[in-house]
Amino acid sequence: MTTATIQPPAGDADTRVRGRWLILAVLCLAQVTVVLDNTVLTVAIPVLTTELAASTADVQWMINAYALVQCGLLLTAGSAADRYGRRRMLLTGLVVFGLGSLLAGLAQSGGQLIAARAGMGIGGALLVTATLAVAMQVFDHAERSRAIGVWAAASALGFAAGPPFGGFVLAHLPWGAIFLVNVPIVLVCLVAAWLLVPESRQPAGGRLDLGGVLLSTAGLTGVVYAIIAGPERGWSAAPVLGAGAAGVLLLAAFVAWERRVADPMLDPHFFRNPRFVGAVSGVVLITFGATGALFLLTQHLQFVRGYPAWEAGLRMVPFALSIVLLNVGGVATRVIRRLGLAWSIALGMSLLAGGLALITHAPTDGYHVLLPGLLVMGAGCALANPAIVEAVMSAIPPEKAGAGAGVDGTMTEVGSALGVAVLGAVLNARFAALLPAALAGAGSFPAALAAASGESERAVVSAAFRSALETGQTVGAVAVFVGGWVAAALLRRAERTG
Repeated sequence: MTTATIQPPAGDADTRVRGRWLILAVLCLAQVTVVLDNTVLTVAIPVLTTELAASTADVQWMINAYALVQCGLLLTAGSAADRYGRRRMLLTGLVVFGLGSLLAGLAQSGGQLIAARAGMGIGGALLVTATLAVAMQVFDHAERSRAIGVWAAASALGFAAGPPFGGFVLAHLPWGAIFLVNVPIVLVCLVAAWLLVPESRQPAGGRLDLGGVLLSTAGLTGVVYAIIAGPERGWSAAPVLGAGAAGVLLLAAFVAWERRVADPMLDPHFFRNPRFVGAVSGVVLITFGATGALFLLTQHLQFVRGYPAWEAGLRMVPFALSIVLLNVGGVATRVIRRLGLAWSIALGMSLLAGGLALITHAPTDGYHVLLPGLLVMGAGCALANPAIVEAVMSAIPPEKAGAGAGVDGTMTEVGSALGVAVLGAVLNARFAALLPAALAGAGSFPAALAAASGESERAVVSAAFRSALETGQTVGAVAVFVGGWVAAALLRRAERTG
């Protein structure tokens, strides 16, 4: 067991941490599991509604409680990793996530499952920040880019694996197995991390910034809740407006607090660094377009091409595998080194936008068209994702790796939630405009289809949704392209002025 505190490894091969690639494998396994739980419930909604007598609101909270709690705690989790030890927070996150998974798998009511999912969100926040922070410590500058690429590929794999994994489990086992399968994975990671991962922490962590913890957690939770609830409850609904306004005010108070406190959890000097500001802005822009576009793509596969959720996820596996192979094989790292971070982001997001446009506007719908589009999208993400993570992490001192991981994770979640909300709103607005007057009140494609009076009216509804989805995906592709190039321009400007 290795428990000694380490400093970031130098460039000399003799000083590199032994077993670092095995450590990375453990970190990636934990990361896959955490990200997978963001999407795994999409195929279990009918079962949960029946088995737990869950209402629509219950099901929404079963899905959103995890992401909401995780996002609210990411900044705090990153700060805790730096102050109290990255290995310690990694182990704590695994324990909390494992216990939450066990309770979720044994839940007997909707309320119990929601509470368990919130507990999993706490563990997930610790793991997302600790896995990246540990990777930054055990790899030196020469290998760090490739390590970050593999870590980012694990996230993509977890995202794409959720629906097919959930569908496979539900086809053979009770619904609780979706969560219970996490327990042995967590135990393996826990033992491996205990034995392999060296401890590291900020040399002078200072006192706990309790005010920063409370303000950032409450503020982020309010903002993200408003973003998530807006499309469902209406952007003008009092709870949405209230949560959003309160969240913004609390975050403003957080910024003011961090400027005055002696030991801030998020050093305000970071935001005086143009490279850091450009990188963080890029994270939001990129995840806004990419996550929103992928959200629309899953609907395209299910509602336009007629695949069930688990099969739609299965058909997206080539997208995730192309990301994994290009990063694990080192191809993406070599391209990033050759082009630089800014141009890699621009190229990667251009490929992602082009692949989505191909899938959206190809004259035929066969999988022979979908597959190359997914592969082009995967190649784009394989370049852009690790490049933007490296841009964030390289803009801060290594001893603040946890804080950097917290900022990266938080901006990723905010950008993702905005992407789904905004592009989802574009889809819904266009769909509502194209519906026949008799179905104008239908709130969704399945509801409109069920309310249609005959085959001809159902055909009109299907055509309207297909056209609306095409509009949404086109807007998504444009958002991906523009976001990538704006992010690249911000980084290039920071490099010139820095």
